[in-house]
Parts: sequence; C-alpha cells; structure tokens
Amino acid sequence: MADSSATTPAAPAEQLANLHLDEVTGERISKSELKKRQKQRQKEAEKAAKAASAPPKAASSKPKNAAGGEEDLNPNQYYEIRTRQVNELLKNPETNPYPHKFQVNYDDSNFVEEFGSLKTGETLPEKELRIAGRIYNIRTAGSKLIFYDIRTSADTKSIGTRMQVVCQAQLAKEGGVPFEKQHAHLRRGDIIGIVGFPGRTNPKNLKEGEQGELSVFATEVQLLSPCLHMLPSVRYPFADAEQRARMRYLDMLWNDRSRETLWQRSRMVRYIRDFFHERRFIEVETPMMHAIAGGATALPFVTHHNDLDMDMFMRVAPELFLKKMIVGQFGKVFEMGKNFRNEGIDLTHNPEFTSIEFYWAYADVYDLMSITEELVSSLVKELTGSYKTKFTNQHGETYEVNWEAPWRRVEMIPALEEATGEKFPPYDQLHTDETNAFLQKICKKMNVECPPPLTNARMIDKLTGEFIEETCINPTFILEHPQMMSPLAKYHRSKNGLCERFEAFVCKKEIANAYTELNNPFDQRLRFEEQARQKDQGDDEAQLVDESFLNALEYGLPPTGGWGLGIDRLAMFLTDNYSIREVLAFPFLREEKTAHKEKFAAELAGVQPLPEEGIPHK
Repeated sequence: MADSSATTPAAPAEQLANLHLDEVTGERISKSELKKRQKQRQKEAEKAAKAASAPPKAASSKPKNAAGGEEDLNPNQYYEIRTRQVNELLKNPETNPYPHKFQVNYDDSNFVEEFGSLKTGETLPEKELRIAGRIYNIRTAGSKLIFYDIRTSADTKSIGTRMQVVCQAQLAKEGGVPFEKQHAHLRRGDIIGIVGFPGRTNPKNLKEGEQGELSVFATEVQLLSPCLHMLPSVRYPFADAEQRARMRYLDMLWNDRSRETLWQRSRMVRYIRDFFHERRFIEVETPMMHAIAGGATALPFVTHHNDLDMDMFMRVAPELFLKKMIVGQFGKVFEMGKNFRNEGIDLTHNPEFTSIEFYWAYADVYDLMSITEELVSSLVKELTGSYKTKFTNQHGETYEVNWEAPWRRVEMIPALEEATGEKFPPYDQLHTDETNAFLQKICKKMNVECPPPLTNARMIDKLTGEFIEETCINPTFILEHPQMMSPLAKYHRSKNGLCERFEAFVCKKEIANAYTELNNPFDQRLRFEEQARQKDQGDDEAQLVDESFLNALEYGLPPTGGWGLGIDRLAMFLTDNYSIREVLAFPFLREEKTAHKEKFAAELAGVQPLPEEGIPHK
C-alpha cells in the first residue's frame, strides 16, 4: 500500500555548487569561510616558523604525553605521521596493532547500576572486568598516570556507555607488557581492550558532597585497532551536514545523537515486527524486480536482465504480490523492506526507502483505522514513555503532537468544498472532462499551481495538499478518496464514485495509506485501463495493466484490507529529525565532483600489494 501523492521536486544543487573544498579538513564550505581558515593557517605557519628559529628552551622536567605536540598538527600532517607509526608497529609481530581477538566478558551497560554504590577511593580488585571501547579523550598526570575517556559500542540495550579508564603504572600486571609500551602508541580514536577492576577515584581537590569518578582501573590495555585519522575537535570541527552524510561512519562514532537516532529506529522496527507476529501475521518476502511496475502510482527505476535480455523495474511497492498470497490461502501477511521510486530527492524523500505493508483477509478500511491507531499509539508510548512528542521542522516551527487514539477523521471532498467555497460535482462524475475543467477553475481561483499533466487525480491531490494536509498536525485520517485516485481500492459501499481508503498524516506529512482492497476482477481491469489512459496523457507515474494480477483475482481474493506505512517518515517524527537523511544509515547522495587528492595510508607508508594467484601484477 504505497504513498500515491505527488512528491516534491528535487532540491536544487546550487548550494553544493557554491561550496568550496577545504583540502586540509576535506569539508565543503563557503568561500568566505575558506578564506578565513586560510588566513588563520598562514598566521599559524608564520608563528611556527618563528618558533623554530628561536633558541632552544631548557628541557622541562615535567613528563610529556606520548602524543604531545600532535595537537598542533593539521589533519593531513597527523594522518601522515600516524600512518607511518602504525606501519612500523606492523613490522613487529609483538606489537601487531590489529590482533585477531580480545575476549570481552562484561556487559558495560550494567556498570553504573552494579558499581554506582562504591564510595570515593573504594575499589574492587577481585572483580576482573574485560571491556573494549574507543578512546575519545586522553589526559595525563605525569608519565605514570593516564586517563582515557572511552565509549563502548551500541547494542540493543543502549547506544554505548561512556567510561573513564584509569591507568596507573603500579597497577600494571606483573610479567606483562611494560606500562610505557602499553600506552606509548595509543591516540584518540583508537579501539582498545581493557583488563581491570571497578572503583571510584579519590582526587585531592574533591569538594564537599562530591564523589570520585566511577572508573575502570586498568591492569592491562591492548591496542585492538588504531585510528589513522585525527578525530574532530574544537579546532577542526565536524558539523557540516554534507560532510556528515558522506562520512556517515565518522558521524555515527562522533555524534551521539546520530547513533541514538539509528538505535531508536531499530527499536521501532523491532516493535512493529513483534506487533504483527503477536497478531498472527506471517512475514514474507516478495520480488524486488518486476516485469511491470505496479502496486503504486510512482515512477520506477529501470534495470536490465542480461541473460533474458529484458528490461525490468525495481519495485515501487510489494502490493500486488502480497495480494496474490492472500489468493493463495494466506490470511494475514506482511512485508517490511525496500522500495525504489525514481522521483524527487528532498527533506522527506529518498529514492530508496523502507516501508511495511500488510494484507488482512476479511478486514476492511475501518478495521485498518483501528489497528493503525493501536500500533502507532502503543509504539510511541513504548519508545518515548508518553503519547506526546515534539517535532521541529526545517523552518524552526515546533509542533506538539498527541498520538493517543482516537485520531481525527476528515472526509476529503466535503473538506475541499468547505476550503474552496465551491460545490464539487457529484462523486460519480469526478472522473469526467467536465470535472477537469471545474478543477482547473478551482486551482486558478485558489492560486494553486499543479504541474502538468492536469489530470483530475493530480489536481484533487494538489488541492488536498494545500487545504487539508496543512491542518494535520496531530495524527489525522483523510478519508474517502475519489475512485480515479485509487486504482486498487474498493468502491465505497454507499457513496458511488468514492472508495474506501484513508491516508494518515502527522505534522502535515503522510505516514500511512490503506484501503479495502478491490477484489472484483472486472472492476479492476477498468481501473487499470483508466490508469493507462492517464499514462497516455503524460502521467509517467500511472500504472499499467497487470494481466498476471488480474488472472490471480479471477481465482478469488476474499474481502481484504491492505495497509502500508513509511518506516523512514515515522522514524523522523519519533526522533525529531526533519531530514530523512538523519534516519537513514547511508542516505542517497549526489556524486561528489571533486577528485580525491589525499594519499591513502598504504601509499604513505610505502606498502606494496601482495600478488594474487593467477593475476600477474604489472
């Protein structure tokens, strides 16, 4: 059950074209910002040259951190030096920075709950913990005391735990790697394994009423995977939206909010799956490549099967296959997966997106409204602890959304009549040429621009977007669409010319679409032919006649309710992100035009590739 509303045209590329590459950081920034940075770096270079020509200072007796001085490097300089350091470690089997295994034996998400009761200065040396994480900050207090701020990895319980690791020379395991060698090559961004025990620090300058930091006191630290690049910092921030999308892995490890958004999305998906499994729906998989693009009013991607020498279409919706399964004696089925639409890219649309569709034999549109309210309301409560959430759009407008059932219901045509002050033609005449002229007049009167082709369905959809969808902040069902807008929906049982369909909207955006399914093969053929007529008028999104589906209907499709919901769009609202990019692990991006100028690690270190058997190297 797919979103049939027209998508917004792709966002213009002028913004990207006006950005300039900062070759030091790899970011794309404005011309003025680039000039500002270049002037600052020139000043720093002159200062460094002046310092180099000055007489040498007397050696300080204060111990120096192994990474001392590296904060003065730019990212390219750091990368070159770090790459060579790691390559040297690789030459000695005893210092291999990429070991095969480190045994983790403790669930870090329980750390605060289990050991939070420890008093300042109290430790539990008998409780050995083996944990692993990434270094985000390093602090030293002499050569024998080092503090690491680490974060562990996300799992189904949390997005990862922030922990302090205290490394004291006197705690180092006897007979193991010497303390200095353990820590000499560790830098921010490195992934390390820690063997130690829990405790609280006992700093000298502790104020009354405060406690020491709950920490892991390390007896052994092992480098598991070095980070060759400099992590972001105040001096070299990582906030540019375009760069964050292109280097999503860095965005995830650096920005807790990005990781939490994807973590919440995973919780949402798991809850939805469990919801349908508990109600005895069977999860199925249907083809991704179709001979005919059907199941939704949308423009498909075209691919080619070489062996069969035939063009195929990436699926725009799984609807027709799922209804064939209902014909095949499956009473409740659902599928969660990717769909592909060759349409606009903007804040709420991505060419590939995730949706869930279900088909329920012997149900109708009214059953579907009830289960939609039940699913979404309970999902919001489970994820947020409340039925009320906040959502801020790209204009800075914040909506307070109440997801609790029952949801508002709006009948489409009566609402348009009220908004326009015009009486629409009878429902059974909404598909005629006379209605087309009427709708063009209404669009002109209300200053609504509808891009061609000016079909009746497109103009009504445009008017609905302008005057009904704009009122849908709290969850709202827009009901009873004209039949010609819904080629797969069943006609209304009491209102000739309309169909039993709803679209659910939140914060002015569609999240779900559902209807009582059309199971009359005679009527379905006429609907497909009407779609073909609209395609002849220039509507590239209209569907074609699917003879295979029509043949399946002739075997008998029971009265059925069908429903679809956009996973990405719902995740946007529940995580308060107005851009779809933020809820996708790796969003679609336009091709980056600039060439990669930075040398790779193997090139910098002079590493030669190993020959592959049967493939001679030139």
